[in-house]
Amino acid sequence: MAEIAEFPEPTDPAGVHLAVRTADLDEARTAIGRMFYSTFIDLLDPRQSLDADFDMARLGPLTVGELRCGADVRMRFEELGAYHVDLPLAGHLLWRQGAHDLSLATSERAGVFQPDGRTTLERWSRECRLYAVKVEPAALVRHLESLTRDAVRPTLRLAPTMDLTAGPGRAWSRLVALTVAEMGDEHGMLRRPLLAARIRDALLTGLLLAADHPYRDVLDRPAPQGYARPVKRVVDAVQARPEHPYTTTELADLAGVSVRWLQEVFRRQVGSSPMAYLRDVRMEKARAELRAADPDATTVSEVAYRWGFGHLGRFAQKYRARFGELPSQTLRSG
Repeated sequence: MAEIAEFPEPTDPAGVHLAVRTADLDEARTAIGRMFYSTFIDLLDPRQSLDADFDMARLGPLTVGELRCGADVRMRFEELGAYHVDLPLAGHLLWRQGAHDLSLATSERAGVFQPDGRTTLERWSRECRLYAVKVEPAALVRHLESLTRDAVRPTLRLAPTMDLTAGPGRAWSRLVALTVAEMGDEHGMLRRPLLAARIRDALLTGLLLAADHPYRDVLDRPAPQGYARPVKRVVDAVQARPEHPYTTTELADLAGVSVRWLQEVFRRQVGSSPMAYLRDVRMEKARAELRAADPDATTVSEVAYRWGFGHLGRFAQKYRARFGELPSQTLRSG
């Protein structure tokens, strides 16, 4: 029997809690497919009967669950399309992904899966009960960028195992356990959008601290101050040559990141798009020149064109909205 509940989160209308207890392979496969991935499930011992007990919740870019099959089973997946961690509480999980050798997940060592590579759980032991955490790749990369304040390669690779006996791995497993415990509480933290958002961020941060990856050492350093390096490169370039006819693509190339990354992170850190920032800098430069100019020897149009404003009417309108006076008034007041 399956029980389904919607999380009343205005910022995340897709939040779903699904609880399933079943002896039917098709129903178990459907439940896992809905919350995690499409799969094939095989009983390894025909003398055993499935006794699946799944409790799963989707929390924005994460899906968290506590799962037990009650029989020795094999599960076969294609590429997962997400990062995934299995943390056994009892029993063991024998698995492989892509061309890698078989790995063993136990209560002391979690299995960590990449978004790509055909995945097989060769033996989910009868007594195995585990926590499962699925993370959308873009969300994890964006979170890592926010922590390091730098661009991250979209092909982030996590180490295939995680130590759960001490340090960040043990702390993260406790956070996962807390999240699972809250899933069925209709008055719990996950039903409160502000708390749920903080729990999601904590789960992402905890995973990045607990798993080994190329950026792991960076996270142990003091938090960087100021702009991310690609953003700073753009800010410095604009400040040095605001009269240059930059395009968004040129600025992204200068920063060494994609246009989309630059726009998202620039807006988050600076408060505007790169091109809006460029226009603001040019406006300030134009105002400074107008204030210092001789009104008998300089015209507003000359200054506007020099700083990249080709439409005088729009320039005057935006200038007045920003500074509370027309550019001609600034010129005369100088």
